[in-house]
Amino acid sequence: MSTIIYPGPIFGPVQSRRLGVSLGINLLPSDGKVCTFDCIYCECGFNADHRPRRKMPTRKEVRAALERRLKDMLVNGPAPDVFTFAGNGEPTANPQFPKIINDTLQLRDKYFPNAKVSVLSNSTMICKPEVHAALMRVDNNILKLDTVDPEYIQTVDRPTGKYDLQQIIEQMKQFNGHLIIQTMFMKGEKTVDLGPEGTKLVPVDNTGDEYVTPWLETVKAIAPQQVMIYTIDRETPDHNLRKATKEELDHIRDRVIAAGIPCTASY
Repeated sequence: MSTIIYPGPIFGPVQSRRLGVSLGINLLPSDGKVCTFDCIYCECGFNADHRPRRKMPTRKEVRAALERRLKDMLVNGPAPDVFTFAGNGEPTANPQFPKIINDTLQLRDKYFPNAKVSVLSNSTMICKPEVHAALMRVDNNILKLDTVDPEYIQTVDRPTGKYDLQQIIEQMKQFNGHLIIQTMFMKGEKTVDLGPEGTKLVPVDNTGDEYVTPWLETVKAIAPQQVMIYTIDRETPDHNLRKATKEELDHIRDRVIAAGIPCTASY
């Protein structure tokens, strides 16, 4: 079973395909996964397989760990291009997220003022005013929108609570362009458990026009500053998934660019 569980609030830096030298900030427990999605492609595995026993790190713990790491990087390198909130699940699920953003911006300005602050979010918490306000302050507000097909979302992203797609889309518009839309394109099948009858495979290919065209129309209505499209890069917990091809990603990227929106593709 695929699993990457980050053991503390600060990890890396790592070389990100999209962001450069990235120092990771994990606001979830260090021994498991806490997420409002249970994506079948998540590098951290399925939620049920990694239930944490520890609590989320506090604002004080995150600030202390981050400052220690930045002091070390200032002396020994490397200089980060970006501080990235990611890790063991949805970062905005930490109730102290807005205050931690404040601390991170202060420490960034003190130690590496040229670095950006990025948040990778699945968008499920952006309806909260305090989360919205915090995301408006970061450099890269990167919000997931894998599709605008509700059935696909339930099959692939698998929200763990109520998920209102139209509400999420309308809330994305409220950022007035201060967001980057991030979309996973992939192929393959999802394993569905039928109980005593065994399992079956359900197609989960969102690279075709029937998915891309309505997604692109919605992206145009949201009017983000940029779109990042990508595909599977690591082992996935459902092993029947496959990467979208370079040709497929390039075609989608070019359609976004033709619509007047900057777009990058990571293979």
